[in-house]
Amino acid sequence: MIGTAHSHKEKAMNRTPLIVISAACVALSSAPAIGAENWPSKPLRVIVPYGAGSTTDIIPRAVFEQLSPQLGQSIIVDNRAGAGGTIGSSLVARATPDGYTVLCNSSAHTIAPSLYTSLSYHPARDFAAVVPLGLSPAVLVVTPSRGYRTVKELLAAGRAKPGGLNFSSVGNGSGTHLSAEKFRFSARLEATHIPFKGGAEAMTEVIAGRADFFFGPVGLVLPHVKDGRLTALAVNSAKRSSVLPEVPTTSEAGYPNTEYPLWFGLFMPANTPREIVQKLNRETLKALQTPRLREKLVALGLEPDGTKSPAETARFVHAEMQKFGKLVKDRNIKVD
Repeated sequence: MIGTAHSHKEKAMNRTPLIVISAACVALSSAPAIGAENWPSKPLRVIVPYGAGSTTDIIPRAVFEQLSPQLGQSIIVDNRAGAGGTIGSSLVARATPDGYTVLCNSSAHTIAPSLYTSLSYHPARDFAAVVPLGLSPAVLVVTPSRGYRTVKELLAAGRAKPGGLNFSSVGNGSGTHLSAEKFRFSARLEATHIPFKGGAEAMTEVIAGRADFFFGPVGLVLPHVKDGRLTALAVNSAKRSSVLPEVPTTSEAGYPNTEYPLWFGLFMPANTPREIVQKLNRETLKALQTPRLREKLVALGLEPDGTKSPAETARFVHAEMQKFGKLVKDRNIKVD
């Protein structure tokens, strides 16, 4: 019951079926608000502000496969990538707060106000926090051809030639960038940052040996670690990943204060009826407790949350904004 809304370019390529989807999206934005007891009475539109196939796209789709039949409605996934997730987020901030437009974003949602001086929305003021889906540690990966087997060996190579290492990321200010910055700061490592537009590209640069290391989401790098194309040196969570139990944390490797797991969550426009926000929260928590979904999410490298109320989620978002704001300021991170 999960659909996908397409880009304008794709619409030009395949006009007939997309006219139906476009009409459905117009209907979603123009329908009046209804009480939670009757909600939802039509499909939900979920904006994912990143490209199809990204970690932030794959994880919510897995959740929606379980959530859609619970709600008794289709869930249309609309990928609106660009500008570090701010393009898609701004669409939801301006959407009618009738309960039929949802944002699924990552930690980037709380980083944005520290990076963009002209941001058209505020992550707390313009959104109703619904629920976090879970945490996913970033994995410090290198190419096997370099011969690095431990974090210390990577750092030894960097210190032997100060400034000689480089690292890839999914863009300035992204979670993959800030993960590396926290690690570099703790390890006192000089390295050059090379931003890319997507995780697959950033990871490929490491596999090809053009970038020395990358802090990639578990779900993205795991298949390549398993097939030997990448070597996992550490994970940046407080505890080891259940899918990479043999890989130490960055703290275990000797570098404290380097925890920076990515998180994913659902949001709705501010002023969405409180009862609807609470109902989506309850139904999502129920979905996250199902063994089948939990097993699927763990296989994708996500540690499901499944505990927080909307109020607790809002407090979590506020704390994350404060933490990220300090990190961006301390590391003088700028957006190109």
